Amino acid sequence: MQAQADIDSEHQATNVIALYREMEWLQLVIDQVICSYLKQEGHEQHWLDIEPPDLLSGTPYAHIIIDWQLNIFERLALALAMAPSLKPNVLDTFFGLNSQIDRPFTEFGGVSDKAFSGFIPTGQTLNFLISGNDPQWRIYTRAILANQHRLMAEQVTQLLGVDEGVPKWAGIYRLNDEWLHYFMTGERLRPELSASFPAHVLESPLEWRDLVLEHEVMDQIEELHGWLKHGHTLMSEWQLANKVKPGYRAVFFGPPGTGKTLTAALLGKATGREVYRVDLSMVVSKYIGETEKNLSRVFEAASYKEWMLFFDEGDALFGKRSEGSSSNDRHANQLTGYLLQKIEDFPGTVIIATNLKTNMDEAFTRRFQSMVEFTIPGPSERLQLWKNAFNGVCELAPEVDLARIAEQYEVAGGQIINVLRQCALTAIVRNERIVYQNDIITSIRQEFRKENKMLF
Repeated sequence: MQAQADIDSEHQATNVIALYREMEWLQLVIDQVICSYLKQEGHEQHWLDIEPPDLLSGTPYAHIIIDWQLNIFERLALALAMAPSLKPNVLDTFFGLNSQIDRPFTEFGGVSDKAFSGFIPTGQTLNFLISGNDPQWRIYTRAILANQHRLMAEQVTQLLGVDEGVPKWAGIYRLNDEWLHYFMTGERLRPELSASFPAHVLESPLEWRDLVLEHEVMDQIEELHGWLKHGHTLMSEWQLANKVKPGYRAVFFGPPGTGKTLTAALLGKATGREVYRVDLSMVVSKYIGETEKNLSRVFEAASYKEWMLFFDEGDALFGKRSEGSSSNDRHANQLTGYLLQKIEDFPGTVIIATNLKTNMDEAFTRRFQSMVEFTIPGPSERLQLWKNAFNGVCELAPEVDLARIAEQYEVAGGQIINVLRQCALTAIVRNERIVYQNDIITSIRQEFRKENKMLF
């Protein structure tokens, strides 16, 4: 164990060395750009003549540069974004004053903060480095700072927002902490649930074999499973891409607890894909335009990966459009149209879950390859769910007749898990692991009360 710790420490030391070599290069570039801009001695040299350091093989930073095929401008942007966190004094040169007006150079961009005495770069700072001496190269800055650029889409770098009326590039340009962590340690952190990325990974401890659905439903799920396994081959080798748009879109509808969320999680697990559940409460904003921005961050990040996007209670965003004429109605309808376009253009898999199919806008449903109805499982499926639930958790008393329970009580899989939890709690309070028939019936009765149903 100690030997492995030593190896990990050596790797991390190499990772840090690679990053500090980038800082040394960035320092040379900054000095040369300012020298050329102010026509100081040596201004004839161009910053592109300064060779970046050789990438250290095997480091996470080198992997990203090579695998993503980042050009010299993108590599410079990455170095600038990480400088305040890694070696802030590299940027001190930007504090120089314009002798003609005795104030900082506006074109350098940047901001300062009471809690941080160093220079914090902005989008304008990046633009100055790239195009301060070559105005036509502004196009490279615009491409790097665009939301769809891979560095921005995958949340590696971020251009923070500014107040209304302030140029967009005046926003702070920064490297996200999870990526600095990756560059230094080699450990990938998943995007955290936040306003800038309103989605989180959907996981399940269960396996594909644990999925219990009625035959008709399972047939449709197997079709989606087949697409996830073979879709790439169909689109590329079979040239299906010439006939249809990329991606797959499905709607899961049915009562709560019937397996919609679990099925999405297990589809991802069975095909080696991460499933990201979009948090609608963080996406929807009262401010016009903000909802679209929040959704764009998710779609743009997912477009570079083989993520599946799962929208639970999807009718909150994908519901029927209003025929009203108020500004709110018009905005809601515009949002629906925007979502239609985003989903149609998304090259991955989107699953929208809703309790009622009738809540969905027909303009959406026509564009989906699959509409899967999750029903309350039948007696045979319920029996299997009961057996799976108690297996390895509790001991069933000889009197327990799961077949009779499955036949008599129409409950969904989610409700069965709730019953299991309550029965296990009841048993452990008795200081035993045995569950009796009455324990199960009592717990079923509690589940029925939630829906104002009576158990006779």
